[in-house]
Amino acid sequence: MYSTCIFCNKPLGSNESLEAFPVGERLAFDPARGRLWVVCRQCERWNLTPLEERWEAIEQAERLYSDTRRRVSTDNIGLARLADGTTLVRIGEPQRPEFAAWRYGDQFGRRRTRALLWSGAGVAAAAAVFVGGSAAGVGMAGFTGVLAQLSRRAVLGSPQAIVARLRTVQHGFVEVRRRHLAEAEIRSEADGSFGLRLRFKGGEEVFRGPDAERVAALILPQVNRFGGKKKDVSEAVREIESYGHPAKYLATQGDRSRSLMKVMATAEEKRTRKRQESEFHKYGLFSLPVAQRLALEMALHEESERRALEGELASLTQAWHDAEEIASIADNLFLPSGVDAQLKGLKGSE
Repeated sequence: MYSTCIFCNKPLGSNESLEAFPVGERLAFDPARGRLWVVCRQCERWNLTPLEERWEAIEQAERLYSDTRRRVSTDNIGLARLADGTTLVRIGEPQRPEFAAWRYGDQFGRRRTRALLWSGAGVAAAAAVFVGGSAAGVGMAGFTGVLAQLSRRAVLGSPQAIVARLRTVQHGFVEVRRRHLAEAEIRSEADGSFGLRLRFKGGEEVFRGPDAERVAALILPQVNRFGGKKKDVSEAVREIESYGHPAKYLATQGDRSRSLMKVMATAEEKRTRKRQESEFHKYGLFSLPVAQRLALEMALHEESERRALEGELASLTQAWHDAEEIASIADNLFLPSGVDAQLKGLKGSE
């Protein structure tokens, strides 16, 4: 049983209410279609479970949902909070646009609230440092620029921050920094499939088809760090529906994105490079309209689930396995060499 988010590689947490499925603090289930998701509390993404025994977990979730009095519901969506703090989301029979609007409106709304709180706290901390320095008699002439930079990073995030870790064919395990997303490019491949060119520390790689969709689904939440307002989510849903299907929508986005994106200068233009990195949020994927960015994330997510629900559960299982392996690699980056071997030796001696 996997316990790591497919998208951000963070732990999904646990619950004491579902004996058949103790993973996750917020779970969504559709008893009619037999679908069970674990909602990551870190990135707010919905992780579809590939487990064959999920029917037992769904049945148990249905009983717990029915028995609890702490619940609210509409015609098609219900929420219940269990005694241990676990939240259950019960999906009824909404039309696809209605479900998408509710699901992503909830997801992007909570993501937006969290990002605003974090950025507000960061700006307040920077201001407190400024006030403290002023009270101590420190010269403020140069400090004002530092305050502006700290405040900007609190809101936009550090361009050097690692926002994704993934495995590639040519470069193996790589780390993607926030500034690299300003140089990413959505492409339309010759066969009409979705494509993505992505920069990362030490190089770049072009992904095509399902691989491009998988990688794009990992990085777009970082581009959509502030989620979206209800009107943005509604516009994104309408945008996808106008094409009739998420796959058709994705197939058109290469040419469309290229015409809308503001491209960052190449590495040879070093005179403006530093300034552009400080304004990374104006380039690449960040420069796309909000509704389009949200629609891309939604369409990519739904396409990955469509494949899983049409029988490609092996790829979903592999995605969970990769997420846990990448999380393990990332954790071990902070350990001195030889620690893992010593731990295995100690376990063997028990």
